[in-house]
Amino acid sequence: MASTPLFTAHNGFALPAVGLGTYRLYGQAGADAVAEGIRRGYRLVDTAFNYENEGSVGAGVAASGVDRSEIIVTTKLPGRHHAAQKARSSIEESRFRLGLDATDLHLIHWPNPSVDLYGEAWRALVEAQERGTVRQIGVSNFLPEHLDRIERETGIRPVANQIEVHPYFPQTDAVRLHAERGILTVAWSPLGRAKEIMQEPVIVEIAAAHGITPAQTVIAWHVARGTVSIPKASSAEHQSANLAAASVALEAAEVDAITALGRPDGRLFDADPATHEEM
Repeated sequence: MASTPLFTAHNGFALPAVGLGTYRLYGQAGADAVAEGIRRGYRLVDTAFNYENEGSVGAGVAASGVDRSEIIVTTKLPGRHHAAQKARSSIEESRFRLGLDATDLHLIHWPNPSVDLYGEAWRALVEAQERGTVRQIGVSNFLPEHLDRIERETGIRPVANQIEVHPYFPQTDAVRLHAERGILTVAWSPLGRAKEIMQEPVIVEIAAAHGITPAQTVIAWHVARGTVSIPKASSAEHQSANLAAASVALEAAEVDAITALGRPDGRLFDADPATHEEM
């Protein structure tokens, strides 16, 4: 089993370059997929309160046969639970659903700035980390001004910011800013508009040159840029292929060519964190 590169945050916390996304993996089938992924080498599993599958993920972790200390489970606090007391309860509820002594990485799912309670949610995560029920804390879909505010108000910098990143929306400025601050960039929907992106001539050509699939090429692009990708994969074949892509080294020119596919309208949907609200 090839080892997966690790990316390290400002405080020494490290994430594998490729993790297992679990969106829409439900019930026993979801638990089986998570368990199989862990057996095949995944050590980062990503879920969220709003995915409504924390129970399945926790069951998969328990059934995998891999020592719990080796597995990083990420979950996320929903927008409707930003107020302090709701946040405290939600953090505990996620832990109970997952069946874990502590959540390994707990994120604020969206800032929802018009509601303006993400500061309370962040303080609740800081307190949970101090109590030991959360090991590491971070955010998702935060813009620079949101990052600045929570650090200014608490003195605590997130270890990760999970944002939309894929070839049509490469987020070059955000990836650079995170790297400068020691914040890990985690890419959600890392394959983007997969059907369309996998047919891009530049990706097809690079894939052929390396003897890999277009999907593996995109994952290798993430690794080369220092971003953690969490592609969903329910089949053992896709799980293994995604993990194998972490060891593919692309040339700098190939990375640049894929990044150049970025579009002004590259987002998957109208989800600008400056205005988008997700409860």
